[in-house]
Parts: sequence; structure tokens; C-alpha cells
Amino acid sequence: MWESESDSGVVGGGGREYGNGVLSSNKHAGVKTDGFELRGQSWFVATDIPSDLLVKIGDMNFHLHKYPLLSRSGKMNRLIYESRDPDPTILLLDDLPGGPEAFELASKFCYGVPVDLTATNISGLRCAAEYLEMTEDLEEGNLIFKTEAFLSYVVLSSWRDSILVLKSCEKLSPWAENLQIVRRCSESIAWKACSNPKGIKWAYTGKSPSPSTANNFASSSPKWKDPKDSGFYSSPSRNNNNNNQPVPPDWWFEDVSILRIDHFVRVITAIKVKGMRFELLGASITHYAGKWLPGLIKEGTPDEMSVSHGSNSSGGSSGPDWRGGLHMVLSGKPNGQHQQDSAPYLAGHGISPKDQRMIVESLISIIPPQKDSVTCTFLLRLLRAANMLKVAPALITELEKRVGMQFEQATLQDLLIPSYSNKGETVYDVDLVQRLLEHFLVQEQTEGSSPSRMSPYADAGIPRANSISGGGGNGGSNQNAKMRVARLVDSYLTEVARDRNLPLTKFQVLAEALPESARSCDDGLYRAIDSYLKAHPTLSEHERKRLCRVMDCQKLSMDACMHAAQNERLPLRVVVQVLFSEQVKISNALANTSLKESTTLGEAMGTTYQPMIPNRKTLIEATPQSFQARWAAAKKDINTLKFELETVKTKYVELQNEMEVMQRQFEKTGKVKNTSSSAWTSGWKKLSKLTKMSGHETQDMVGGEQVGVDHQPTRKPRRWRNSIS
Repeated sequence: MWESESDSGVVGGGGREYGNGVLSSNKHAGVKTDGFELRGQSWFVATDIPSDLLVKIGDMNFHLHKYPLLSRSGKMNRLIYESRDPDPTILLLDDLPGGPEAFELASKFCYGVPVDLTATNISGLRCAAEYLEMTEDLEEGNLIFKTEAFLSYVVLSSWRDSILVLKSCEKLSPWAENLQIVRRCSESIAWKACSNPKGIKWAYTGKSPSPSTANNFASSSPKWKDPKDSGFYSSPSRNNNNNNQPVPPDWWFEDVSILRIDHFVRVITAIKVKGMRFELLGASITHYAGKWLPGLIKEGTPDEMSVSHGSNSSGGSSGPDWRGGLHMVLSGKPNGQHQQDSAPYLAGHGISPKDQRMIVESLISIIPPQKDSVTCTFLLRLLRAANMLKVAPALITELEKRVGMQFEQATLQDLLIPSYSNKGETVYDVDLVQRLLEHFLVQEQTEGSSPSRMSPYADAGIPRANSISGGGGNGGSNQNAKMRVARLVDSYLTEVARDRNLPLTKFQVLAEALPESARSCDDGLYRAIDSYLKAHPTLSEHERKRLCRVMDCQKLSMDACMHAAQNERLPLRVVVQVLFSEQVKISNALANTSLKESTTLGEAMGTTYQPMIPNRKTLIEATPQSFQARWAAAKKDINTLKFELETVKTKYVELQNEMEVMQRQFEKTGKVKNTSSSAWTSGWKKLSKLTKMSGHETQDMVGGEQVGVDHQPTRKPRRWRNSIS
């Protein structure tokens, strides 16, 4: 805190030293005043000199004098010079950062009235001083210098004041950003949050005790001490100054969670740069989401969740009352007298859907990339909120990939995400679960292709809870993860199968997405199929057979086979397959039992005893009577089907014979038609034969004479073509 030089010469030298938290100019403003007076919506200077300047900021009017402001504000100097209004000159400063409160403090400083600096008004006063151009060129130790010094040497050295100043910067954009107030406060908070908890001596809020502090989605707000004496607000059980309890690693969660989302992102980013563990970063994000989005992140059914609500899950009376950390009125008054602000900072008052969407998008963007930084339950609830609030598709896709990395940790309640599309085809978003399963399979395939790949945090000795990857046991862990996901998908299919609007194709595609090795038992899949058949009684025989193809009858347990054998909704072919597979299981079980008994008997007799393989009659006699009755009924149905098949074959043979007879008749009819057209052809053939014969005789006569005279070899006669056409 600072007190500058006054005419009385109390502070000498340069006129600057740590004082009692009071700011005043180093000389009188030329107008003697006892202070300011508020009359309705107007401020007046307590002096006999009439006002010649009227400044309007919003609904407030300031009746001032030109000279005190001209001597210390470059902007006021320029505006008054450019104004052509007669006295009193009227100026409108609606765009002044900090509003009437900041201008009131700046005006008092210009008149030499002591100004009380607190963590809640310093940022607005610093921005107002920059706006009014109250630089050192006009006066040494002007308002810019003194507010900047208070920020650097008082605020940034205090944990609580850094939080309060950053909170007060929410209404000062973009001035607070341009003046680096947000950046400096964020870095100060990050530096203190990354400190060793054993060395923390300052007060902090902490969180209410709960079984799981890191994964508490809607923790209640802490109770605050009376600030009458200390000026700090802290939980009684979390104040390290008052007791010797160890400081937990998450001591800073509650204090940081009061910040607006953009400032919270700045703080988390700064903490991440300084090397904070990703588990703590994820836990802080989870805590922030539970505080600002309790209706979207909390436990409960989708119908209980609302979009428009306050962010404070507790009542307004129990919420954190951020009225100031270092709030001391020291302008000639005893220490400990506090001026209560009329508008305390509370975390959230009826957040609009637009602001909720911005919060969700920001939280998605700052979640650490490591696999177990946040729980899968939190990711799925955040995904539910993202779909409800129509978050950007790119962010939803990124969030779906993150869920796919930890899909084996999900629960059925987390997957029951309502369908928020305008079509309203199904009650639950089955396509979303299909995409999550695809991302999981892609991730498992990637990890399986590089089994030697280790976690980048293994060398650092950081434990990874609920991790399924890393090390040489990667293949077995991946298989266990697939089996857990298979059970989860079967339970999800059983739940969504009751929806009458669920198409058969979607059910089948989701059921067949996992490889066969993921299911060691298909009881869950059979239960889902039975639920779908109950909810869709109008399915055709072909559709029911198509539905049952996703199930392997050989992977059903005894209880499931018993139920399936009596299930009238299943196709007959499936019932037969179930009975046959069960009969094979019984046969194998009896064979194994006989083999074990014979081996034991042989060892007891001391001889090699060859077991007798039971024949079909023995197996049937060992089968329970109820099962034999069902098997007899099934065999009767099989014989009926065989008889019908033979009848169809007989009809097919008869039709084939009739077709052959008709084909022969058709060929005969074709020959009669071709008789008249072949007469000319036969005549030409006869004529060609006669021509050949005459040609041969002539060649023989000529050839005989030539042989007798010249003794030359006989030339081969030229062949005539059969046709002259």
C-alpha cells in the first residue's frame, strides 16, 4: 500500500513508500475540499467554488472543476480543450473502464482526497487511469504509477488478492488484457498453486470434506469465517495458519473455481506450463465443472437435468462471499474497520445456455491429453452436456475419442445419453454409442500393434489408476478390456431394445461390432435379443432369424438354454440349434465324467483301464426327462419339416419331367418348319456331287496318258466346293 507526499511534508524524499493503503496526490489540486458528497445520482465536491465541469458516466453525474482534472489527466485536458460548450462543460464518458466507481476514485485522487486501495478496486482504477492518461509526464507519482506499484508489490505477492483481482477483471475487457493484468495474475496464481504444499503458509478456501475430493461433481460450498478481524475468508479446517493439518494437493481447487471460464482457462494453462501433474489438472477441471454446471454434470437421470440454472449448487447464503482479501480502510481510520461492498462476487447467477456452451467448449479444450487425467464418467457427462447444448462438432468428435480411450471404465447409466437430434427417432443416442465403440476398437488395435510401447509417465514413477495399457501384459489387458466392454454393450442393448423405434439394423450393427473373442458367454446378448423381440412383436420370420444370427448358441449357459427352449418368440430353427448345442455339451460332460472315473478306477486297480465310451442310448438315458421331452417335440417338428421337404422335392421332379416333355414337343415342331426350307439346299448338294464325279473321271483319263508318256507323278485333282453359292 502506498501513501504519496503531501504538503504537510509527512512523507519526504521521492514521496513514495509503503504506507497505510492510502493514495493521494503529492500536492493540493488548487481547490480545497473536505471530500465528495453523494446526492441521489450525482456526486458533488464539498467546496464553496461553483462547479464548471459535468461528467456523465451511465446514470451517475459528477459535478467537478476543470483545473484538478486538467493537471493530471491528459484525456480530460484534450476533451475539455476540444469542447465548445459554455460553462459548465459537459463530457460523456460511458466507455470508461471501471464505470462510475473507478472514476469516483480517480476524481478523488485528482482533488487530493485519500483513496482506499483494495484488491477489488485496484484493477478498475488501473484501467481508468490508463483511459484518462494519468501518466508521469503530467505529474510525478501519478495514478498509473501508483496503481501499477500496488499491483506488482502487494497484489501479486498474495494468493487471495491475486484471485480477487483476476475476478474483478471480468468486466474490464479488453483493458485488463492489454495492461497484462490477467496474465500477471494468472502466472502468480499458477506459481503458488505449483508450490510444495508443505511450504504453504497463506490462507486458502479448500473444499468441503468428502469421500472423493477429486471426483466430486457437485461439492457443497465451504463455510466462511467472519472477516471482521483478519480480512481473509477461509474454511476453518483448511486454514494452514491455524492448525497443523497437512495441506492436501487440491487445496487450490475451490479458490480457482470462482473465476470466469476464460480466466480459469488462462490459470490452468499457466499451471500446465509449470509442470503440474495431469491428475490434479483433470481433478480441478472436474471440480470446476461441478461448480458451474451442477445440473449437467451431477448424478441423476437425464430428465432431472436442466439447462438454465444457477451454478452454485448450494443455497445463496452458504456460497463463498468474495468481498475482498486485503480490504483495509486506512485513510485516517483504525485498522479493522471494513467497508462492505454492495455487490459481492458470487460464482454464477442464472447462467444462460450460451454461457454454458462456452464453458463446456472451454473445458473440453483444456482437458489434459493423458488417458486417465479425468474419469470416463466425467467425460460421458460432459459429452451429454455437449450434445444438449449443441457444441461445435469438432469438439464433440475430440471428446468422443477421449471417451473411446477409457470406454472400458464406463457404466450403463453413463451410456444412456438421450438423443437430442430433431428427428427424435430413438429415445437414446445409439449412434453415439456406436461411434464410441468404434473409437475404442481403433484404440485397442493401435495399442495391440505396438505392445512394446510404454507410457511416457512410467519412467517418472507416476501411478496410472485404472490403466489397461503399458508393459508386456498389454495383450491380456486389452482382452480383459474388450470383455468388459462386451458386457457393457450387452447391458446397453438390453436397455435400448425396449424402444419400439429402434431399427433392427442399428441393433444388429452394434451387437456385431465387437469381435467374437470379446464374448466368452452370450447370455447378455440373448437377453438383449429377447427384450427386442418382446418390444417388437410384429417382426417377420426372416427378421427374427436375422436378429438371432448375432448370437452364438454354443456360448449360452444352461439357464439360458433352458429359457430359450421354452421361448416362443424365437424361430424354430434357433430353438433346434440351442437344443442340439446343449445336447452336445451334455454328451461332452458325460464323456469327460466317465473318462475321469475310469482313470481313477484304473489308478486304484493298478492297471491301465480302457474306459468304455458311452453309446447314444446311454447318453439319452442319462439326459433329464424334461429335456428329453423337449427334445422329442423338437424331433417331431424336424420330421414334419423333413416330410414337407420330401413333398416339395417330389413336386419339383414332376415339374421337371413335364418340362422335358414340353421341350421335346417344341423340338419336333421346329423340325417340321425347317423341311420346306431345306429342299433347295439338298438340290444344290446333289448337283455338287455330280460335278465332283465328272471331274474325277476326266482327271483319271488325262493322268493315265501322262504317266505312260512322260512318267511324271500324278497331280492331285482339285477339289470342288460342295456349294456354288
